[in-house]
Amino acid sequence: MSEQSKTQDAPVIGVEFVAEALSVNDLNDLCDATDSAIKDGGGFGWVSVPQRDVLESYWKGVVTAPTRQLFVARLDNTICGNCQVVLPPKNNEAQGHMVTLTTQFIAPWARGYGLAKMLLEEVERKSVTDGYAVINLDVRDTMDGAIKLYKNLGYQQFGAHPYSVRANGETIQSQFYYKVINPGLFK
Repeated sequence: MSEQSKTQDAPVIGVEFVAEALSVNDLNDLCDATDSAIKDGGGFGWVSVPQRDVLESYWKGVVTAPTRQLFVARLDNTICGNCQVVLPPKNNEAQGHMVTLTTQFIAPWARGYGLAKMLLEEVERKSVTDGYAVINLDVRDTMDGAIKLYKNLGYQQFGAHPYSVRANGETIQSQFYYKVINPGLFK
């Protein structure tokens, strides 16, 4: 784990990059956390909770996809959230310096420990180490906590899409952000 915190009464928290297949326990934890996040209406593309086998296949695919990186948050060793990074395709050399952050969430029962911030900081560290210079993301207007977090960490809004999301019969606008994480690349 890249970061941990523990006092006598405090839970152990941490974040990590997932470099290999998830264990059965981790896969179950991630599916449970995903269910919670979807039911809470936040941070994930599903509007309704899919069948468990669909979720399991999805997460197994994320870990094996060469254009995706998975980062997870843990609370007392239980996966409680994630953040994914979509890497640029090899044929797009002109935009090969940018990655896209997607599907970040922390399960409602694990919020308030700073794990969302820790996930972003770990994504930024690894992205710089991997040679990337910019992180892009989009977030629904309704995600006030996420928007505040992104702004506090220096992400700059550069646009909005009024028809970005359809959920429960509603159209929800999304905001688009970027952050330069390796300014030396542009000198």
